[in-house]
Formats: sequence, C-alpha cells, structure tokens
Amino acid sequence: MRPRGSGSVPLPDFIHMFQVCRSRSAQAVRCRVILMVAASALGGGSVRAQDTLGTVVVTGTREPQPLERSTADIVVIDADTIRRSSADSVEDLLRREAGIQITRNGGPGQNSGFFIRGASTNSTIVLVDGVRIGSATLGQAEFEAFNLAQVERIEVLRGPASSLYGADAVGGVVQIFTRRGVGEPRFSAAAAAGGYASRQGDVALSGSSRNVDYAASVAGESSRGVSALRLGDAYGSFNPDRDGYSRGSAQLTLGVTPAPGHRVGIAAFETRLHSHFDGADFNPPAFMADPSADFQSRLTTRVTSTDYRGELTSAWTTTAQLSRSVDDLTSGGTTASRFVTRRSQMTWQNAFRIDALNQAVIAYEHLDERAAADGFASELARRNDAVVAGISAESGRHAMQADLRRDNNSAYGGDTTGRLGYSFEILSGLKLRGLAGTTFRAPTFNDLYYPNFGVPSLRPERGRSFEIGVVWKSGWSQGDVTLYRNRVRDLIGVESNVDAAGVSLGRCPAGDEFGCARNVGRARLQGASLAAAQRWGAFDLNLRAELLDARNADTGERLARRAAHQESVSLRYSVESWSAAVSSLVIGSRPDAGVVLGGYGTVDVKGTWRVRPGWQLEAKVLNALDHHVEPLRDFQGLGRQAWLGLRYDSAAL
Repeated sequence: MRPRGSGSVPLPDFIHMFQVCRSRSAQAVRCRVILMVAASALGGGSVRAQDTLGTVVVTGTREPQPLERSTADIVVIDADTIRRSSADSVEDLLRREAGIQITRNGGPGQNSGFFIRGASTNSTIVLVDGVRIGSATLGQAEFEAFNLAQVERIEVLRGPASSLYGADAVGGVVQIFTRRGVGEPRFSAAAAAGGYASRQGDVALSGSSRNVDYAASVAGESSRGVSALRLGDAYGSFNPDRDGYSRGSAQLTLGVTPAPGHRVGIAAFETRLHSHFDGADFNPPAFMADPSADFQSRLTTRVTSTDYRGELTSAWTTTAQLSRSVDDLTSGGTTASRFVTRRSQMTWQNAFRIDALNQAVIAYEHLDERAAADGFASELARRNDAVVAGISAESGRHAMQADLRRDNNSAYGGDTTGRLGYSFEILSGLKLRGLAGTTFRAPTFNDLYYPNFGVPSLRPERGRSFEIGVVWKSGWSQGDVTLYRNRVRDLIGVESNVDAAGVSLGRCPAGDEFGCARNVGRARLQGASLAAAQRWGAFDLNLRAELLDARNADTGERLARRAAHQESVSLRYSVESWSAAVSSLVIGSRPDAGVVLGGYGTVDVKGTWRVRPGWQLEAKVLNALDHHVEPLRDFQGLGRQAWLGLRYDSAAL
C-alpha cells in the first residue's frame, strides 16, 4: 500500500458584517467577490500590508469578518499572491506563505503530509468551498490532488478550531476557494513547459449577468519526474524508473439571485491524479522486498454542493448547504488496494446582527461518513450531529470572540469544545491578541475497525491550546508575531503486541503480532510564528519564519518529521510591464525513521513580461542552485527545473 503523509465543515463562530463593500474602490470590488464566496461556501496572503487592509475572511468565524478584527491567527493567500508565486504546487505555496511544514514522498505529484504548528496531517481539516474533503480511513486530505491554477484563494486558520469545525481541527483549518463569477465576462488561459518533460495548461471563464453568476475552468499538468527514492534506501524499495504524474481537474459554479440579498447556487469540482512511486512487494515464499513492479496511485477527489444564503431581515442572515464529497484512492504494485470515503453533509447556519459591531451565530450540522476498503468486510458508516453557538463583540479598542460546539458521534460518543479570543488595540496600528481553545481528533475508520489493527474502544485525542500575538501595521509595513503552546493527550499511535522476547502481551486483537492502534501518550507542541512585509517603491519584501518545538511529552523526544525551524523570504521588483522576483526557502533538520535529516534550502527565480495588454510571458527557475532536497528519509525532490509559459487574461486588457 502506498505510504501516506502524517491531516467539518463549518459551524459557527459569530461575527459582524461591516458595510465595507459599498465604496467604489478596488478593495471594495475584491470584498464583494469574497462575500459571494462566503454566500456559496457557507462561511470560509501571505502577509502583505497593502493587501490585508480591508480584507474580509470567513474561515476564522464562519461568517464574513474583516481580517484586522479577528482574534485568531489567520493567513490569507489571495489570487494576486498565487499568480505571483513561483510555487510548483498547492503544498509548496502553503509552506512559503502560511508557514506550514510539508512532507512529500518525492517531487510534485507525490503523496504529501503537512503539519500546522506541529500537529499531524490528520489533525488538520481541509475544506474546498466549505466542504470537507479527505480520506476517513487514513484521516487526511491530499494537497497533491489539486491543480494550483484552479485555486482562487486560500485561508489558513492556525490554532484551535474544533469549536467551529468539529473533529480534527487541532492544528487548524485550510480552506481552498475555487473560482467565482462576478462582473463582466472574464476569460483566461495559460500554458507552460518545463524541465523533466513537464507541461501545464488551464482555461477559465467567469462573470455575471443580471441575476446569474457563473465560473468554469479546466486544468491539466504532467511531469516525467525522477525516481522518488534514492539508491540504497533503508527498506529496499528503490526502482530506477522515473516516478512522474499527470493531473486533470474541472470546476463549475452557477448562482442565481432571484431577489436582492438572496442567492441560490450549485458547485461541482473534480480532480484526478495518476502518479507513479517506488514501493516493494513481499511475496512468498521468501517474503523479500521486490521493488520491480511499477507502483502506481490513482486518486479521484469530487465535491458537489448546493446552497442558499439570504437576508431574511436586516438583522438575520441564514445559510443552508447540502454537499457531498468523495475521496477514491487505488494504489499498489503487483496488487492494488482501494480506499473510498463518501461524505454527505447538511448545514444550517444563522447569523443575528445585534448592531454594527456585535453578532451572534447559531448553527446545526449533520455529517454522514462512509468508508470502504479492501480490508473491510463491508462498508462502514458513522454519523455526527453538532450544534454551535457563538458571539462576537467590539467596544472601542476591545474585541472578543467566543464559540461553543457540541458533537455527538455514533462511533466515538460526544465531545464539547470551546474557544475564547480577545484583542486590544494598544496604539493605532498596534494590536495585542490572545486566544485559548479546546480541540479533539477523532479516531479514523482504520484506527477503529481495520482487521487485526483497529480497536473500537479508542478514545479521541484531546488538546488544549493557548496563544498570544502582536500585530503591527503602518502604511506599507506590517509585522506579526504569535507564540503558541498546545498540549495533546490520548495520542493515537501503534502499540506493540509482543515483548522483547517475542511473547504476546495480549494488548491487541487476536492474531496481530505486529501491533495495533492505541491511545499511547501525550504531545507538547510549542513555538512561534513570525511574519513581516515591507514595500519600498517598486520593491516588495516578505519574510516568514516558524520556530517549532514538537515533542513527546512523556519521553521528551522530538516528534518525527517536524523541523525545528522553517523560513521563507521573497523579494519582488515590478515596474509597468515587467517584474522579477527571487525567493528562498530554508528547512531545518528533523528526525525521521531513526535518523536526523539535515536541513536544506532552495532558491527560485521568476520573471514576467507583459508583451501586450492581456498577454504575459513568464519564466522561472526552481531550485536554481540545484541543491539536493531530501523531503523524507531516502526520498528525493527535483533538481534545477526551468519553466517558460504564456498567460492571457481578458481582465488585464
């Protein structure tokens, strides 16, 4: 089986909606676009001072809220940031702009894992337009499934979020927004070619007319890649063939506004990833590693939804959404295994505006999860019902947010989580904020039921998180520092079923001599997130750093694959028709599979030239210094890779 990386949809918070979209500025136009996203997505950049003023976010509260008034740690990666970036994938973009640590089994297209503040991949929720995605058997979402060209915006909530989104929001929430239609018809297209026989292309059309808005796009990419593993790997899985990938995706969104303040929408998104990777079969009678097979993985992610958002009165806004998501993975060599997750969800959310600065939210959510795998005798199912209540208030320089959620699950029982945040504007442009919350991570279907491994009596992991931050903005300058500490108990891991002499300890289901799922210990996750941005005329400088101390609280040992530090720096120079940018990413050392991997760094260079209105020529060199990249033990990333592309956008005419 292909190795995986280490990962509910909305409910509440409470928030106030300011009338920031009534001005005639370009910021107001962006704001209206975001509000349309909120209406159809059920509530859900990097640090750039000139971009964050007036930015509205959804993920931090489940209702639209000005970013500058949030008490949570939220990073917004907008469309401009995405298009300017030299990132080769969604996961690469996230680690540069949001400080998320990424693990990947090789180069682009390979399976990836991610850590927000040191929390594991299955301790982070990923949403697409408000709909939860990912595997319920493995408990994680796959960023490698997404084509970066179809991502319009990403919001990352770092910190406790179970009181908003339920199980698994221990490290935070990543919400991906696809394209939406607004204004005059807009057509865009792009094509690019690069090293390792790589190709990319996408086409999109969006806009609105009278009471109808629409957006549609298709995208595809492929690469021949390199061998995912290095020669001489510890487990004998190296195969010298190239482990490339191909990925195709399509998206469609339609909305109708039958009356002012009321919108009904439908949305559909699908992506298909076919990748090759290195693995080994262990066939009888010798059961020795045989890596000769061409190991392949085929992953389909599908999201469909219909929603309504309406202002029933001047003080009452209601939102309803019905959605369905599918995660279908087939992976293996001589023989393949299939894992399928199906989620159906219904959410009803109501926001009550007390006045311009104070708001309450009440929501109900029903989630049905079903999982099928070759190892299960039949399809498994569990249901979750949740109620959320929240309030947000402001008075002068003070702001407060509080929310409470109760989840009742048919498989693992009930959990109540809460969060309280407070901020105080010390001086104009200088804000102090603090936040505390409780979280839990649900056992996956594999943890509970996989034959000879799962243990139905497993308890959810539970955490307590605290953070304090300082945010400063002045003109074209901005800085942000957050200190955090998260303690998690009842960690779900693997416990051995035999002692040193090979005698059974009787801890696991009968017949399992290799171990089983257990609540095995505690974790301590603490560190600091730092970000700064500055503009000098035509220059834009952005810096981001993450310092992390992630340890097993019982043994004091560092948790696997977490780097003690990660930094990214970018400098961009732009004039009327062209721009040039250089960016660097540094990853610190980290323990993995019994060794400590050394740190590494990469440098990317990108240039653009607007050859005529609407047309732009783009060139970039990734890993320009051709440094060796070892994302996981014995795995390798790409070396130096040059790209040349052409982009057309009617909005730039």
